[in-house]
Amino acid sequence: MKIVILAGGTGTRLWPLSRQKKPKQLQSFVSNATLLQETLKRVNFVKPSDIYIATNENFLKEVKIQAKAFRIPQKNFIIEPALRDTAPCIGLAATYLKKHGFGEEVMAIIYADHMVQNKKEFEKLLKIAEKIAKTENTLNIIEVKAKFPSVHLGYVKIGKILKQVDGIDIYQFEKFTEKPNLETAKKFLSSYKYLWNTGFYVWKVNTILHKYAEYLPATKARLDIISKTIGTSKEKATLKTQYPLCEKISIDYGIMEKVDPKEVRIVPGDLGWSDIGTWEAIYDELTIESKDNLIKADHIGIDTQSSLIYGNGSKLIVTIGLKDLVIVDTSDALLICQKGRSQDVKKIVEQLQKEGKKSLL
Repeated sequence: MKIVILAGGTGTRLWPLSRQKKPKQLQSFVSNATLLQETLKRVNFVKPSDIYIATNENFLKEVKIQAKAFRIPQKNFIIEPALRDTAPCIGLAATYLKKHGFGEEVMAIIYADHMVQNKKEFEKLLKIAEKIAKTENTLNIIEVKAKFPSVHLGYVKIGKILKQVDGIDIYQFEKFTEKPNLETAKKFLSSYKYLWNTGFYVWKVNTILHKYAEYLPATKARLDIISKTIGTSKEKATLKTQYPLCEKISIDYGIMEKVDPKEVRIVPGDLGWSDIGTWEAIYDELTIESKDNLIKADHIGIDTQSSLIYGNGSKLIVTIGLKDLVIVDTSDALLICQKGRSQDVKKIVEQLQKEGKKSLL
């Protein structure tokens, strides 16, 4: 199995710590290691030569520094010259794998900015999905039970149990629902038929490339042009001219919502998963009691509870009589918001972009 780690996102909802030059996957949120390094440790059950990292060219230097200890081969870094969302990125990775002779191998898509606390379960489910991909040529997704009615995540509706593999029930896939409203999310939470969509996909390289030809033919044509130059002196120039012309679309909208549900298998599990999309998500995953504080700062607090406080250590942060707040202090910006409004941090980033404050992005 080839592991493809996607490490090219920007993580605007975790501003001011996540920035364009050093986005969330290159920052440490849950331990002393960065999210990328945590991801690399999570997949160390395969050889370094079987791990690929797809990232934006702007992050490449830092990504290589952080991945150095994991001995990833130089040729396994896949460089995106432009941000075109997950469909072109995954297609590019599959194109490189096929070009290198791995068309009939299974590839797993792993996100560098997700948290998975149950590593053994994660490894087990990936290997189960690999077995199914090899024998059935299906598109397989590892999914998790919803913990709360999130309006920021996608959901999948599952059908009947198709079979059992290594003690895990494998389900029929019925449909995707991307970011439902709160009322719908509450209904999903109360139903055993809906799971959170993690985006952990497992399939054969050739199988997914055939789907690009069927559902994203223009993008597939661009990828085919790139493929012809891989390993030649024209590779870099072709990548820079062709890749930005690929349709900017997610793999979910571009491929998965269009395929025949009979071609998809759902592999459920309990991963301790979070997409680490907001400060509130980090708080929820790393605290036990609702009144607990999550502190990563030089901090003194009186009557402070249910809050997340991050600092860079340059100053003491003192709080008195606070509840349900997010406080993030960096060298050039200070964020203070209600925990339940942390999703709106993205709007602040958009405002900074409008005002041309590039140094804060």
